[in-house]
Amino acid sequence: MIPFTEEELQPAVQSVIEKVRPSIKLDGGDITLLSIDEGRVYVQLQGACVGCGSSGTTIKFGIEKEMKTMIHPNITVMNVPHGWEDKLDQLG
Repeated sequence: MIPFTEEELQPAVQSVIEKVRPSIKLDGGDITLLSIDEGRVYVQLQGACVGCGSSGTTIKFGIEKEMKTMIHPNITVMNVPHGWEDKLDQLG
């Protein structure tokens, strides 16, 4: 359990996203923060990152690793497929 509310996590999560965004943009992509819920950060990769075989690695070993180090070790990051923005509760 993460001892912070979603509102308390928002600035720190956004800061990490801004930190990794330039690297993602170098490959023709982008990242959008959609939601934070109970320590799960829902993001959506954009541009060239959509459908890229390395997108899972980018999420887990780039963005999530950075958030675990900078914010809290129990944070998880999930990439939300396009069209699933209103179905976050169905993502596992």
